[in-house]
Amino acid sequence: MTPSPRILTIMGSGETSPTMVRTHRENIARLAKKKPLCVILDTPFGFQQNAGDIAHKAVEYFRVSIGVEPEIASFRSSEIDDLEMERFFSKLSKADFVFAGPGSPTYALRQWRNTQVPKILANKLSRGAGIITFSSAAALTLGSHTIPVYEIYKVGDDPDWIPGLDILSAIGIKGAVIPHYNNTEGGNHDTRFCYLGEERLGLMESKLKPDESIFGIDEHTAVIINLETNLVEVNGNGTFNIRNQGRQVRFESGSKLPLGSLIDTNGLFRDSRTHRSPVDHQDTGDLVHTSQSPAHDGVSPLLVSAEKLQFIFDQAIDQKDIDAATKAVLSLSNEIVQWQTEMFQSNEMDQAKFVLRSMIVRLGELAAKGVCEPEEVYAPFVNLALELRSKARQQHRWAESDQIREGLAALGVEVRDNPDGCEWISIGKK
Repeated sequence: MTPSPRILTIMGSGETSPTMVRTHRENIARLAKKKPLCVILDTPFGFQQNAGDIAHKAVEYFRVSIGVEPEIASFRSSEIDDLEMERFFSKLSKADFVFAGPGSPTYALRQWRNTQVPKILANKLSRGAGIITFSSAAALTLGSHTIPVYEIYKVGDDPDWIPGLDILSAIGIKGAVIPHYNNTEGGNHDTRFCYLGEERLGLMESKLKPDESIFGIDEHTAVIINLETNLVEVNGNGTFNIRNQGRQVRFESGSKLPLGSLIDTNGLFRDSRTHRSPVDHQDTGDLVHTSQSPAHDGVSPLLVSAEKLQFIFDQAIDQKDIDAATKAVLSLSNEIVQWQTEMFQSNEMDQAKFVLRSMIVRLGELAAKGVCEPEEVYAPFVNLALELRSKARQQHRWAESDQIREGLAALGVEVRDNPDGCEWISIGKK
């Protein structure tokens, strides 16, 4: 444990999901204080009408899942009075742990630029004053260049960079951070590289200087830069990718590499131990210090779990195993509860809830009609009645025999006599 750790953690997404709990807990554990000052910056989503709800969900996530009591360092707009602004700067300066996540990178830049925010954050990294964790939109602001995501993807602006906060330069790193690197929300169109797709990113990459690289982080993946040990570690569900001038290197979850590799990325491509590939090539090859964990394919872990549990549910229903089906429903319900603080940027939660509701409806239908076919349930009783009828016929008690047959017919069972005895079919209750 270091009294004043210097940690920069950059996440591709999932900052308030179960996938990043371990990373947050390990970072908080590095702080020597029993009650560290943990702050959440609300600037990236400050323009949203539900900004208060988003902030509350983030606070609840850290309180319940991480075990700390964070405070909101509110700076939703730079159009605040001087006193409030100075109070914000003071809290940010004193913070041991600073977190910022989803929203709009361009909005955050407009509020933070020309204020003390970039300087305060850079000082934390260069002088050792705590831990910074930026994800999604906030992560985009860290580099010298930033992607105006919404303006390009939603509005249709020409692909081009805008200046970032360039906080990475405080630790010698030049270039741009791209979260959501392996995004697949587009389905039939390419939304990798934070919704840019390969064509637009290639065009933007050509505008970078030779010593400026792109640092791409997959969804639900974290890159932890420890400035005390000068080590970089990748964890989570996906990979960390470094692109430069038409070359790409990929590091799997569990990989460790020296900080110098991010400062001078050319060394990565000169190193024969490191896999080099064209930017549009997805082969993993031989990597430096990689684990055997498979790369995350860009699909939401919540939806992966929902799909898996739905498959288990369907199999259980086919096998008439109601206990297993019920357990699948309960597991999905618990999974949704664990993800309820995640600040989704798509309809993943709605999709998972739809799966849960469909499973519940199917259980309800089974409760109404029964798991087994009706014939399987009452066959033993019908067969017993037919045995009694058979004995009555053998003893020429014809009235009793007819009474049993008519009684079964009234209950929806038709008895048919044949040379070998009799058979019955269910015709439904009349």
